[in-house]
Amino acid sequence: MTEIVLDDVHVHREGRHVLRGVSLRIAERRVAVLGANGSGKSTLARLLNGLVLPTRGSVHVDGLDTRRRGRDVRRRVGFVFTDPDAQIVMPTVAEDVAYSLRRSGLTRDEVAARVAAELDRHGLADHAEHPAHLLSGGQKQLLALVSVLVSGPRLVVADEPTTLLDLRNTRDVAARLAALTQDVVLVTHDLDLVAAYDRVLVVDDGRVVVDDVPAVAVPAYRALMEVPA
Repeated sequence: MTEIVLDDVHVHREGRHVLRGVSLRIAERRVAVLGANGSGKSTLARLLNGLVLPTRGSVHVDGLDTRRRGRDVRRRVGFVFTDPDAQIVMPTVAEDVAYSLRRSGLTRDEVAARVAAELDRHGLADHAEHPAHLLSGGQKQLLALVSVLVSGPRLVVADEPTTLLDLRNTRDVAARLAALTQDVVLVTHDLDLVAAYDRVLVVDDGRVVVDDVPAVAVPAYRALMEVPA
């Protein structure tokens, strides 16, 4: 199980306090992060694999400082973006998944075998040679997830991965995240997705204002957002 420790983390950007005074220890298998747009929740997610570095304070993943050991941290922590087009970089589906293994030290045949196995596991085998950017929205998000999983991370951080999807694909992605053997941190606006999670963090105005189980955190978030239950 991955352990992440944030110690008095502050993030300043363009003269604004995006996060301030966040101290957390995250070691649960399933953690959800809720918050309004602009609350700082996506910045918090990006801290977990070194995509964002703290202006003040520190973030450690399994004892590794994200500031000093970013590459090692990113081997442990995969990141799935809201918009899959932001992380699809190669022409075809198979090439895009293989790109994640470019520094793995595997032979070409080993890479091909691993890519084929991962595509088959997630129902994309028939699309291996398909142009990646011509996939449907749901298939693109699935490709983005597979491209993260193929490198074998210990933790998957998913930043609103269902925001651009219809209901059927939302349920598919949510089910796949739930079935992962890896630990998961999910940033979402979809409250139905977090009911089975171990822990929910609610971020507001750059601070973690609620940290509890879903049955407590979700009603608190609703009250904060003034959304009727």
